[in-house]
Amino acid sequence: MKYDYIIVGAGQSGLAMAYHLKQMQANFLILDAEQEIGGAWVKRWDSLKLFTPTEFNHLPGLDFNAKLGHYPNKDEVANYFKRYVEKFNLPVTLASKVTDISQTKTGFQVSCDQQRFSAQQVIIASGPFHSPSFPACHQNLCPSIKQIHSSTYKNPQQLQPGETLVVGAGDSGYQILKEIAEHDQSRQVYFSGNTNTLTIPQELLGKTLWWWFTKLGFLSVNKYSWLGKMLSKKMQPIIGIDIKSLLNQQNVKSVGKTLDADNTKITFEKCNIDSVKNIVWATGFKPDFSWIKDIELDAGGYPVNYRGVASTPGMYFIGLPWMYTRGSATLGGVSKDAAYLANKLSLQPDNSANNVELASQLG
Repeated sequence: MKYDYIIVGAGQSGLAMAYHLKQMQANFLILDAEQEIGGAWVKRWDSLKLFTPTEFNHLPGLDFNAKLGHYPNKDEVANYFKRYVEKFNLPVTLASKVTDISQTKTGFQVSCDQQRFSAQQVIIASGPFHSPSFPACHQNLCPSIKQIHSSTYKNPQQLQPGETLVVGAGDSGYQILKEIAEHDQSRQVYFSGNTNTLTIPQELLGKTLWWWFTKLGFLSVNKYSWLGKMLSKKMQPIIGIDIKSLLNQQNVKSVGKTLDADNTKITFEKCNIDSVKNIVWATGFKPDFSWIKDIELDAGGYPVNYRGVASTPGMYFIGLPWMYTRGSATLGGVSKDAAYLANKLSLQPDNSANNVELASQLG
């Protein structure tokens, strides 16, 4: 059977696109690698909560059913996705990791482990988080040191007794550092990463941060504008954690950047330590689109596109970081990108005009 569209990924981006395709009465299929809807969220650490309150987490057609001002946890997000699929009767095939997408004379062939599908057009909604990133020196460490990437970290019970190192100055790194340090205040915890990161509270003057962002137009700034170019290159601020207070806790010590490692000895900017028993690498992810044949990638390894329209005719992307605005990869922000792409699909199904626009935008 040949589909009009195949969507790769049943996260927020894929579901938002599926909603519009359903309204268009298109013949489409969603392929997802997980065993259940929302599986990627369920796998994340136990205490994870969104930075955005309920009112900023709606996908098109169905509100996130929680009280205003509530910050949903990972299970609430996964359950919302399940309700979304059920309400709109979206055709999702689970446990189907896409391993190859290649062009054919009439569209695309999409291959999974045991199956192949055909589609006139494809929408890649696999998200930005593909391959866990580690510093090269992690391979030089003694096997007795337990190493966990943030993608597989669940809670402090995973750790061995003894001193623990958390590496990574993003939201994940600071959240995990806070949880481990507060869980057992007798445990010495080292932090490796930038400590000069801007911190923003979740609420200001009785309003949520995202209310202010919306009113000030911060979430609508596109990456092609002067301000967007500046913001997209800067390190994102840490939301809702008082970094100064956290690093001043008695059992927390900042050691600067991780420079090297050899057996049990780890070299940092500020000191050397040979007593660490656990390391949590909150060092992000690398994009990996090698499974899509003959696509053009930018310097960061992401597909070249304009607002999700790829340079390959008939191929679209959604849910990438700063694909168009700061909110492009967020639960609440993906709806605008989905509506834009849906309009392109309904007006220009052959995609020829899309690529003329793309060429003019990119150069």
